[in-house]
Amino acid sequence: MTTDEVLAGVGPRLRQMRKEREVTLAALSETTGISVSTLSRLESGLRKPSLELLLPIARAHQVALDELVGAPPTGDPRVRAKPIVMGGRTHWPLTRQPGGLQAYKVLEPRRSLEPDPRTHEGYEWLYVLSGKLRLVLGEHDVVLTAGEAAEFDTRVPHWFGSTGEGPVEFLSLFGPQGERMHVRARPRKS
Repeated sequence: MTTDEVLAGVGPRLRQMRKEREVTLAALSETTGISVSTLSRLESGLRKPSLELLLPIARAHQVALDELVGAPPTGDPRVRAKPIVMGGRTHWPLTRQPGGLQAYKVLEPRRSLEPDPRTHEGYEWLYVLSGKLRLVLGEHDVVLTAGEAAEFDTRVPHWFGSTGEGPVEFLSLFGPQGERMHVRARPRKS
């Protein structure tokens, strides 16, 4: 597919994405800071897409730029995460896109630490793969075991770590601006 063919498909894709989300041009304009007339010209193909226009639209729809423009797949889709050790924990980043939701596989070694609850902007989701994870969240002090999940607003004082009985391996999804993970139990009917 040529660059011109990819660019020609952007307008209809933008319109379809906006309509699927039931967003008006005026609402998208308010969110992105792009005028209604420019958005309309982009969707109709009368305005050539540029990064300055597409980046705020991608952010507003919470999609990767590649998805927005319908770029052909490039290379191997596997994420080859390099482990990062922070505070004794090993983190494997599972997402490549900066900003937005971030996913990590985390290995917390067996150790007994005194909980030190903290707060910050964002929203977090945890899923225990193996072992036991102690979660202190506000007034709650719970132990999650393999197959259990927790989600919470990170503005609530929180801390999580090993119970001291052994290592724990878990997945962490974190939205820095309070984004939440959306799980659909079954596909929507067409």
